[in-house]
Amino acid sequence: MRLLYSQNSLVFALGCLALAAGGVAWLVGRAPLAQWLWLAGTLPALLSVVVDTVRTLRRRDLGIDVLAVIAMAGALALDQALTAVIIAVMFASGRALEGFARLRAQREMTALINRAPRTAQRMDGGSVETVPLDAVAAGDRLLVRAGDVVPVDGLIDSASVVLDESALTGESVPVTRRQHETVCSGVVNAGPPFEMRASTTAADSTYAGIVRLVASAQASRAPAARMADRYAAWFVPLSLALAGIAWAASGDPVRALAVLVVATPCPLILAVPVAIVSAMSSCARRGILMKNAGALEHLARAKTLILDKTGTLTTGQSELVSVRSEAGNTPEQLLTLAASLDQYSGHVIGQAIVGAARRRGLAPLPASDVQEQGGAGMSGVVQGQRVLVGALDYVLDGLSGTPAWPENFLRGVAEEGGSAVFVAVDGALAGALHLADPLRVEAPRALRRLRRDGLERVVMLTGDHHQIAEAVGTALDVDDVFAEQTPANKLTVVTAEQQRQITAMVGDGINDAPALAAADVGIAMGARGATASAESADVVLLVDRLDRLADARHMAGHGLRIAGQSVAVGMGLSLVAMVAAALGWLTPVQGAVLQELIDVAVILNALRALALKPERGTRARLSQEQWQQLEQEHEALLPMLDRLASVADRLPDSGNQAAMDDVRALYRELTETLLPHEQADARQLYPKMADMLDGDDPLATLSRTHQELFALCRRLGGVLASVPEAADAPTESVAELRRLLFGLATLWRLHFAQERELFQSLV
Repeated sequence: MRLLYSQNSLVFALGCLALAAGGVAWLVGRAPLAQWLWLAGTLPALLSVVVDTVRTLRRRDLGIDVLAVIAMAGALALDQALTAVIIAVMFASGRALEGFARLRAQREMTALINRAPRTAQRMDGGSVETVPLDAVAAGDRLLVRAGDVVPVDGLIDSASVVLDESALTGESVPVTRRQHETVCSGVVNAGPPFEMRASTTAADSTYAGIVRLVASAQASRAPAARMADRYAAWFVPLSLALAGIAWAASGDPVRALAVLVVATPCPLILAVPVAIVSAMSSCARRGILMKNAGALEHLARAKTLILDKTGTLTTGQSELVSVRSEAGNTPEQLLTLAASLDQYSGHVIGQAIVGAARRRGLAPLPASDVQEQGGAGMSGVVQGQRVLVGALDYVLDGLSGTPAWPENFLRGVAEEGGSAVFVAVDGALAGALHLADPLRVEAPRALRRLRRDGLERVVMLTGDHHQIAEAVGTALDVDDVFAEQTPANKLTVVTAEQQRQITAMVGDGINDAPALAAADVGIAMGARGATASAESADVVLLVDRLDRLADARHMAGHGLRIAGQSVAVGMGLSLVAMVAAALGWLTPVQGAVLQELIDVAVILNALRALALKPERGTRARLSQEQWQQLEQEHEALLPMLDRLASVADRLPDSGNQAAMDDVRALYRELTETLLPHEQADARQLYPKMADMLDGDDPLATLSRTHQELFALCRRLGGVLASVPEAADAPTESVAELRRLLFGLATLWRLHFAQERELFQSLV
């Protein structure tokens, strides 16, 4: 692109020099010399456009540049050297301006390549040495200095780091990462130096893959070329016909030349590629990489969206859903004991449990005599207690007696999806953990935005069984669900949907690669996704968030509309000028100048696509720090929600005094902790949120949920007050207490989920 821009700039410079020198020669009375100078200035542009036209004709396309060839050749044949050189200058200036605009539009993508690190600071003992990036191996300890680009993917060894992830995510606010968290190559250290341990080589790192994808995107041929060819099929014959009519009607070939001049070089071949590449650059700035320009057109026009479930609609990672604790154990104690053993395991479920404990402010304890049985569970001693963590059969082995609740717990986990981890302490079953791959917080909002933006059909594919798939599909209101799908089945579904209308496919795994390649536009989720899916896809979302897909479609549609506006206005003005030239109102020189003004106008209009931004419904935004604070507050309250369900499960029909004491203790905690939190939200947080949102009362739904929660709590207190503390509760009171506890647990989890979705939409 830079070479082509330089060539066009040279042709433009030679044309300008020849035009100026010829003008001087003509003014001093050297007309023959002026003619030769103008001829010399025309030939480089004529040669350049002839070469391009021959290439186009070899592809059996009628390129729009043929008009420029005819116009310049015709001017020379009619001894109109001045007209010819002006056409050459205007044509070369248009091409140079187009090249400059495309370079400017590709700046965001080029910046991604130029900032790729070349070296790394490897730590060897107490010394630090600078080594080539290719010399870094997995397991190497690296030092990332302040302002350095992280060279490879790895794990953070320092307590905490501050990173600028804007190059990958488009978010300008630095984020804080903690020890043992993953850090991606390509982000910038925005704080003090920190240490990390490489987990991949440079070639396999996130940023290296992004650089390869960017190089592919820049090398792609824009669909604008195909669009120009389609328009050329009728525009070139129309121009030639109008020129012929003007010649025949007037008997003056110069009038025909004037018609061809104003038809050259045509805004079509300038505006469309500039608008398309500008839109691609705007998308890249938001962490959305279009590998080829055709992807942008297909994404904007797609009517069917096919989504893989795992890793696309869900996070792709196990997270703690709930904790069931038996008498004598709180959910916090149970989770701490499980994490204390799992911290010694590399299993993904174990790491999910450890992560959940740390997010809730629970520190895993040291354990001894730790043993792991692959695929079954772990055992060890924690603070003098013998603890077993794992599958039900593993935990129950050797225990005397089996309670009834584990089977019910397993049945509920199977219906909702996920896995169950049981915990036994000193020979007794102490409780269980429910872990699942949850829906992405932004998924419902992203699908609503996509439908609002013209998407007509949403289909979900998954390898999970029908029960789990239908539950997810119902939650997201998709149009069709295909469960238990193999890669071959997914390919079949994509092919069938393509028969109806333009289809986009979103996935993140290796098994999605064939379907992504077959779709009209394949979209890979996240820069950390499988290499095969990223290479098969046409669009890669560098940020692991589904709402970026809605951003991409919104900006792609606006980019195409800007291109269409430029074409319509530019070609409309050209047609008006052609009619004026045919009527003799414009000379060839005047037509060339007018055409140049039209070209400049449409290119400037096309460059508006550089300023494209995602659709936003709010006037203000939450910072990452505010979002993290809100998340931490919710995490701290989740154990209390677990206790609501656990106490309700353990509540016997007889309502004995010990069980009632548990309910009363829980009620006191609700009134002292959870209710004050919600009241503070209603008085302090919600008014601030309302100022960021449109509408008269945008948080009315959340406020209504508060009213229901407060009412249930009051009802719970009333039932407890009706039961004397020294007596067992009657059966009808126990049933009411159980109903209220389960209702509070369910409604509060729903309320937290609603708040999370709202808060994340403001980040």
